[in-house]
Amino acid sequence: MNGIDSNTIIIIVVAVLALAVVSAGSFWARRRPNKLNQEYYQRRWQTLQKYLSNKDSWPLAVIDADKLLDDALRRCRYKGKTMGERLVAAQRDIKDNDGVWYGHKLRNRLVHETDVKLSERDVKEALLGIRAALKDLGALK
Repeated sequence: MNGIDSNTIIIIVVAVLALAVVSAGSFWARRRPNKLNQEYYQRRWQTLQKYLSNKDSWPLAVIDADKLLDDALRRCRYKGKTMGERLVAAQRDIKDNDGVWYGHKLRNRLVHETDVKLSERDVKEALLGIRAALKDLGALK
């Protein structure tokens, strides 16, 4: 066999198989999120919904919802230095990317700009997008 004995071929085949198993294992470890405690996230979601009863606390509802989503992304081990980077990493697992980005961008406006005028529609759209992402990640039912 052109100077290669059968033991060498066996060693090469075993090495290739081992490399394939390790690669597949790291892929599944990276893609499989941690199982999230739905009761914890449900309690936190219900707490932030109390902010919706008063127009002055609507910004807190959006900001807290965004924090809750970031917590879920981190616990699911999505990589990134910022929440935006983690959202990009999770985009295949989140169905309504436009909705979640709407919520995150609104949060950024609330935190970085002064005199942001919120409409009920803005708040609802932001919270619906974030809530859908939390469901997609398994944080909410």
